[in-house]
Amino acid sequence: MVLSALALLLALGAAATALAEPLRFVDCGSIDGSIQEVNVSPCPTQPCLLHKGTSYSINVTFASKIESQGSKARVYGEMLHVDIPFPIPEPDGCKSGIQCPIQKGHSYSYLNKLPVKSEYPSIKLIVKWELVDDQDQMLFCWKIPVQITS
Repeated sequence: MVLSALALLLALGAAATALAEPLRFVDCGSIDGSIQEVNVSPCPTQPCLLHKGTSYSINVTFASKIESQGSKARVYGEMLHVDIPFPIPEPDGCKSGIQCPIQKGHSYSYLNKLPVKSEYPSIKLIVKWELVDDQDQMLFCWKIPVQITS
């Protein structure tokens, strides 16, 4: 009995670790920062399967190359090379885990949510996530393939 409970705990720990694996991403123009890691949870495999009616946690670790009083996130669904704006609950980076003002040479963990609404179509697309500084320059920009599913 103790052995099976231990085995279950180990399996659950391995599953939780698998959900938080860093993603392979494409840097799409980070100028004023450099991305160290992108995590979408849960997303154990790529392309990420995004289930309608679910919210996903986004965690981006990046280093800033500039100073900025603030930052703003913009998210898009990219289909056929067209960026379609995707609303997120909190676009202000300073309310998303980043302590502002942003300092040159410091590392930050940007945290946000990606809600997938029930009315979204079931399609494959590219999620493009940008964080811009006061001068509208990219602190980071990354892309990952996703599939929205029921």
